[in-house]
Amino acid sequence: MLRLKILASVVPLAIAALFARGEFLTGPQACIEIAGMSVKIAALSWQAHLHVGFTDDPSRATVRVQISDNAEAADFTVIDDIDTAEAGACGSSAPPRLIAISRNPAPSDPVIYLSRDGPADYRIFVSSKSFSLLDAAALIVGARGERHRVEAASL
Repeated sequence: MLRLKILASVVPLAIAALFARGEFLTGPQACIEIAGMSVKIAALSWQAHLHVGFTDDPSRATVRVQISDNAEAADFTVIDDIDTAEAGACGSSAPPRLIAISRNPAPSDPVIYLSRDGPADYRIFVSSKSFSLLDAAALIVGARGERHRVEAASL
């Protein structure tokens, strides 16, 4: 009977420990490395250092990200065609900066307008099995910040 009580108390603790570390998701998560810093999409929203939101209204955006049709014109390019667990893996030994995509961003969070039209703060090209367009836009904004440089961008 004592063994059953110990087991009953250990199992919830083990589950809580896994949940706290965010290791329920076993697949690869979008991750990039820029200048020795890793930036990764957070497995759990509350773990994130930065939250970003997306909008369909360009007037609400604080950052504009253009979807490019060719890799040469992009500021950030993701191309992969692999199905291994290493897809999107980062090589940095430092803990990554975690980014979460929020449906209801706080007023201080970057809000991204993602479109095929310019002008844009950043241009992305994505041909990937492990990165979505939203992941790529969130990662580049999370890595580079939300500096508003639309005025300097070409049309």
